[in-house]
Amino acid sequence: MIILDKATIVTSAKEAVGTIAIEGSHIKEVLWSDAEDYGFRLDKLLRSNPEAEVWMLDGKHIIAGGIDAHVHFREPGLTHKADMETESKAAVAGGVTTVFDMPNTKPATITAEALKGKMDLAAGRALTKTGFHIGATNDNADMICSLVREGDAKAGIKAEDIPGVKVFMGSSTGNMLVDKGISLERLFAIEEKPILVHCEDEATIKANLAAAIEKYGQEIPFTEHENIRSRRACIKSSITALEMAIKHGTKLVLCHISTKEEAEMARAAKTNNPLITAETSCNYLWFSNEDYARLGSKVKCNPAVKSSDDRAALRMALAEGTIDTIGSDHAPHLISEKEGTYTEAPSGLPSIQQSLPVLLTIAHEEDIPLGRIASAFSEKAADLYHLNRGKIEKGYEADLVIFDYSKEFVVKAEDQYSKCGWTPYEGETLRGVIETVFIDGKAVLKDGRI
Repeated sequence: MIILDKATIVTSAKEAVGTIAIEGSHIKEVLWSDAEDYGFRLDKLLRSNPEAEVWMLDGKHIIAGGIDAHVHFREPGLTHKADMETESKAAVAGGVTTVFDMPNTKPATITAEALKGKMDLAAGRALTKTGFHIGATNDNADMICSLVREGDAKAGIKAEDIPGVKVFMGSSTGNMLVDKGISLERLFAIEEKPILVHCEDEATIKANLAAAIEKYGQEIPFTEHENIRSRRACIKSSITALEMAIKHGTKLVLCHISTKEEAEMARAAKTNNPLITAETSCNYLWFSNEDYARLGSKVKCNPAVKSSDDRAALRMALAEGTIDTIGSDHAPHLISEKEGTYTEAPSGLPSIQQSLPVLLTIAHEEDIPLGRIASAFSEKAADLYHLNRGKIEKGYEADLVIFDYSKEFVVKAEDQYSKCGWTPYEGETLRGVIETVFIDGKAVLKDGRI
C-alpha cells in the first residue's frame, strides 16, 4: 500500500488537505482532514498497514490524471513525426494519463481492422491508458452503426473498445471530410457512443483560401490563417452540428471550440440537449491572433487561433462550466515541415506536455477554482466515456498527479518528450511543477522525469 498524506486533494466537489491510500491499482481510501473522524481513520489506516509506503506531501496538490480524448499520435504511417511511445511520455509529463487517439493516420482508422491494428501497436508501448476513436466517412456510416453496437468478432473488436466516433465536418489533416446529409443523419442518430465533430465549413474555407491566393500568391502571411479558417466557417458548421444534435439527442462533443460565439451556442444548445459536450484546447485558452506575427506556422492549427476577445470568452466559459472538457488536439509535425510557406506548412501543434501546467496557470491568472480544472481535465470525460478512472474516489483506478502549485518553470524545447522536439509554448513561464504521476497505482513519472 502507498499512502499519500497531507496533500491538498483537488476534485470538482472539494479542495482540501487529505490522505489517499493506494492498494494495488485502485484508490483504497480518500480521507479528508476536515472530517470529524479524520484523525481516527488515519490512525486506523496506518496501524492496519504498518508496511505501507507513506509519502508526506505537505504543500503539494493531487489531482486525478487527465483524460485527453483528442490526440493525434501519428501512428501508423506518420512515425517520422511522432509515435505512441514518445507521445504517451509527453502526455504523462503533462499530467495526462488516459488518451483517445484520432483516426486520421495512414491508413485512416475507418475500419474495424485498422482499429485493431492501432490497438495492437499500442500494446506494451504506450505509457498512458490508450484508446482509439473510429473515423467516419461519407461511405461507412452503416459499418460504424454496427460496430459501435455489436463490435466485430472477426476483427477482434468489441463495442466497448470504441470510445467515440470522429466526424470531420470540415477537412483537416487526413482529408476525412463528411459532407453528405444522409451520412451525417445516420451518424448523428447513433445513441451508443459520443460523436466528436470537427466543425469548419468547407465551402467557406475554400472561398477564403482562393481569395488569399489571389491577393498574396504563394506568399500568404500566417496572419491570414484566422481569416482563411475563419470565424464564419466555424460558426456555420457548428450551427449545423448543434441543430442535428438537438434533433437526434446526440451525445455530441463539439471539439476544439475557438470562438466566443460557439461557446455561447453550446451553452444555449445544452438546454435542449444536455448530452452535448463542449470541448476546447489549451491552445485557444492561451494563444491569440496576436501570436501569429511572433510564431507564424508554429501556431497554425485547425481551427485557427482567434482573437484575444475569443480567448477571454473561452476562459470565462471554462470558469463557468460551459466548457466541459479539455482536449489538447496534440498534433506533432517536424519543425522542418513547419518551415514551408502558408500552403505548405501543415496545421497542428505539439502541446500535450503543457496541458495541466497551462490550465493551472490560467486558473491562477483568472482566479478559477481548481475544482473547475479537475472537472474539465478528467472528471467530465470519465463520465462521458464511462471510465473507472479520472476521479479521486474510492474504488477508482489510481491515476494521480502530484504537483507543486507554488512553483513556476520556463518551458524549454530540450525538455520535450515528443519526437518532433519542439513546442509553441517554448519560453513561456507556467505554474504547477508536476513531480509524480501514478497510473494504475504505479509511479511512472518521479521527480519530474520518466
